[in-house]
Amino acid sequence: MKANRFMIYAFSAMMLGSLAACSDSNDDPDNGGNGGGGGNEDKPYVWGEDNGDGNFFSAKSVDHLLFNEAGKEDANGKVIGNGEQNLVFKGTQTLAKGTYTLKGWIYVAKGSVLTIEAGTVIKGDRATQAALIIEPGGKAIMQGTKDAPIVLTSGEPKGQRKPGDWGGLIICGNAKNNNGVLAQQIEGGPRTKHGGNDDNDNSGVYSYVRVEFAGYPFKADQEINGITFGSVGKGTKVDHLQVSYSSDDSYEWFGGSVDCKYLVAYKGWDDDFDTDNGFSGRVQYGLAVRDPKIADQSQSNGFESDNNADGSMAAPYTTATFSNITFVGPNGRDNFVNTTDYINGGDYFNPNSTARLGKFQAAMQIRRSSHLACFNSVAIGFPIGLIVDGEKGNTVEFAKAGDLKLQNIYFAGMDVIGTDANKKYEDVLADGKGNVIDANQVSYSHTFFLAQKGNKNFDSASELKLKDGRKVGANYMPDADSPVLGAAAWDVLTDSYFEHTDYIGAFGTDDNWLEGWTNFDPNNTDY
Repeated sequence: MKANRFMIYAFSAMMLGSLAACSDSNDDPDNGGNGGGGGNEDKPYVWGEDNGDGNFFSAKSVDHLLFNEAGKEDANGKVIGNGEQNLVFKGTQTLAKGTYTLKGWIYVAKGSVLTIEAGTVIKGDRATQAALIIEPGGKAIMQGTKDAPIVLTSGEPKGQRKPGDWGGLIICGNAKNNNGVLAQQIEGGPRTKHGGNDDNDNSGVYSYVRVEFAGYPFKADQEINGITFGSVGKGTKVDHLQVSYSSDDSYEWFGGSVDCKYLVAYKGWDDDFDTDNGFSGRVQYGLAVRDPKIADQSQSNGFESDNNADGSMAAPYTTATFSNITFVGPNGRDNFVNTTDYINGGDYFNPNSTARLGKFQAAMQIRRSSHLACFNSVAIGFPIGLIVDGEKGNTVEFAKAGDLKLQNIYFAGMDVIGTDANKKYEDVLADGKGNVIDANQVSYSHTFFLAQKGNKNFDSASELKLKDGRKVGANYMPDADSPVLGAAAWDVLTDSYFEHTDYIGAFGTDDNWLEGWTNFDPNNTDY
């Protein structure tokens, strides 16, 4: 390693001469990254510690983000980044409404603010694995509107866009997680560490924003999610987001306390809403719609929720609360069969990267000591409704003690109501590793679900009387005689953050919160 570092430093010294014209400053060692190998202030490159995998991180710091196609600074340029893999932005800048290309990994560093005007389109460059990363103490102000959303999408031509064409949007902050202060590496490859003690931390504004075809796999099984939240605090504004065709999870929260409303997860590869490491935020109104031809090798879920990877009793626990969520799974659509022969990506979205296709699993998989709560919601058409997974941690014990609250939820069109272990599809009583305890009894997950207040199971999705209100490609909105109308209950969920609807799921008969800003055919959109 010492020999390798000597070679790296020698190479960097050779490169500095050609870069002396850049007025750059060193990367801060304390802004949440692995960088920080100090140097003189006039040196544009900073060489830090390796990221734990033998890769030595380097970055260039700039106080401007716009360049021309040749990589030269240009205040009127339409390229964000100069094409280098890692660029650290330090300063304050507004991107006027327009169409831009994003190149490389752009870090918005501590103390910096990037404002993106409504109606802006940013195309992620596949060759440089483009990603936008907001670091702890940095902010992005992305306030779109219903009629002029901000769009982060693939840079590939119309009709040729696929999941994983570019990196994605990563937002990190200084709220709590259960790994500690700046002690958790963000998923997917970037340098950024996150976490602190300020649950009211503010990482900016993300409103009326679409993220499409993200999830570039930095390495095998190290994809960036569509939108990743790392220890983001509740001072951050998050509403009206749509993630479409992500090559990993559509949304994943690693710790943090941020509240969110009006989220759409559309035809993602892996999980729709993934919660980990002590996430304690509140989420209301979410629509998740699956493509029957797209699922991940790890088995795709609606919810996947962990306290942490090993299931330990680390505080703060994952205690996120969701309400008014609608999950639309693959069952009953396009002659679906839950096999890897059938799940092949279809005509347009077959694998274009190291991401691998697999099978669908559950509407809700709660595991590894998670305390996730969900109320007033609807899940339709998954192979499994619920897995209370006891393989690691104490989730089953929490459920039996009344600490796992899944109430006023309707399942419909599931193959089975529940199973008791990951990647097990038989609704029989089993232990957390899938070993059958009694084949003549239904699973604990099945029994638990039906025992909770207000929960019901319908054999067929048609019993819910839903329609496709806005050409989403699946039935999700209730007709006037749907049983989801008037079914909501708020006696347990008394938190004033949640608006009290009379319906369960994300929509009433005339809800129009998808109108204007969403897009359900981004592959064929002119950008």
